[in-house]
Amino acid sequence: MSAKDDEIDGPAAERDVIQDEVDSAAEATTAEEPATKKSQKPVGAHRAREEDEDVAPAAEEAAKPGLGAELEALRGELDERTHDLQRVSAEYANYRKRVDRDRGAAAEQTTGKVLTDLLPVLDDIDRAREHGDLVGPFASVAEQLTAVTGKLGLVAFGEKGDPFDPNRHEAVAHQTSADVDEPTCVEVMRRGYTLGERLLRPALVAVADPE
Repeated sequence: MSAKDDEIDGPAAERDVIQDEVDSAAEATTAEEPATKKSQKPVGAHRAREEDEDVAPAAEEAAKPGLGAELEALRGELDERTHDLQRVSAEYANYRKRVDRDRGAAAEQTTGKVLTDLLPVLDDIDRAREHGDLVGPFASVAEQLTAVTGKLGLVAFGEKGDPFDPNRHEAVAHQTSADVDEPTCVEVMRRGYTLGERLLRPALVAVADPE
């Protein structure tokens, strides 16, 4: 090879080397582009997600006051209805007690009226018993009448020797005696009667006071 050919081949070889380096650099750049693109995030989408995340708690916080007010209103209405129910229940219970009390009082008053009308008959029975005339069929009728009036709640009181009680006894005679330490019934002219706690008639008695 002549000197002229060497001069020509030198620049050509140098161009080939430079071309190879350029091609290598281009390949390296092409290989790095996907990784670079993969590592980059879309700025707009990221910002939209951040804005959505900020808006969601804000919406929840804004909804809480409305739910709280509605809950308080429901609680207030429930309390009001509960108080109304309790008041109505108490009024109904009082009404039933009042009706039962009035019904019982009316029944007792009617029974007392009937028994009061029968007291003279019972007085005759007592006098017949004292004189020994309570015999035969009349005795059976008297016992049945006494049993019926007893079932209706009629109770007789007034016996010789009972302490004198001005609320239950009517004194028609007074005397003094050394045998008593307090006013005492020494004679019973007519027995008294009670119906439950109600006094139908006081007993007529003679009273002995201590000397």
